[in-house]
Amino acid sequence: MTKIYSPTVLNPTLLNPVDPAIETYMRGLLSKTDHPALLAMEELAREHNFPIVDRLVGAFLETLAKSIDAKRIFEFGSGYGYSAYWFAKAVGEHGEVICSDGDPLNKEKAERFLSTADLWDRVDFHTGMAQSIFAQTDGLFDICYNDVDKGDYPEIWQMAKDRIRPGGLYIADNVLWHGRVALTEYVDIVPGWTEAIMEHNEQIFNAPDFDAYINPTRDGVIVARKKM
Repeated sequence: MTKIYSPTVLNPTLLNPVDPAIETYMRGLLSKTDHPALLAMEELAREHNFPIVDRLVGAFLETLAKSIDAKRIFEFGSGYGYSAYWFAKAVGEHGEVICSDGDPLNKEKAERFLSTADLWDRVDFHTGMAQSIFAQTDGLFDICYNDVDKGDYPEIWQMAKDRIRPGGLYIADNVLWHGRVALTEYVDIVPGWTEAIMEHNEQIFNAPDFDAYINPTRDGVIVARKKM
C-alpha cells in the first residue's frame, strides 16, 4: 500500500486546527533540540514525503514519556526511527523502546540514524506486522504508541489498552486526519480510514478506565492515561 500520510495534492490538509504561523513560532523555540541525526531524518522525510511526527510532536512525546518516567515503550509503526529517537532519549540508558515496522530498509535506516545519536542500544527494532510483534512480546508497557495504517487504529487500541500499566499512556498520531474527522464531506486517501480514526477516537474517549485528550498540534495527537 502506498503511504501518503503527509499532506500532498492527493492528501490535502482540509482544516488547520492550529494556524501554521503559530506552529512555525513553536518550532522556532525548539532549536536547542537540533542534532545531526534528527536533521538528517527530517530532511529525508521532506525529500520523500515520508510520514514522520516532526519536531513539535517529537518534543511532545519526549516530554510525555519523561513525565511518567517511562522505561518500556512499544511502538506500533516506527518508520525509520523518528519517534523512537524522542522516546529513546526519554527512557534513558536503562530503558527500552520496542519498535515495529514492515520494511526491512527502515530498520537499516533507523540503525544508522539512531547509532549516530548514541541511542540505538536503547532500541529493540523488529521487522514485520506490528500486531504480530506485539502479541509475541510479553509484559506491560509504560507507553503504547500507535502510528500504523489508519484503518487498523481501532484494532491497535483494543490490543494495547490492557497492556498499559496504571498511570501509563496510550498515544496515537494523526487522529484529526488533516481535518477529515470534523467534516461531513471529504475524500479519503484510502476508503474507510477516516471512519476508522473516528471510531478509534470515540472508543478511547468512552473508555471508563482512561482519561483522554487530543493535542491539536500538527495532525492531532491523542493521549490517554490509564487510571490508577
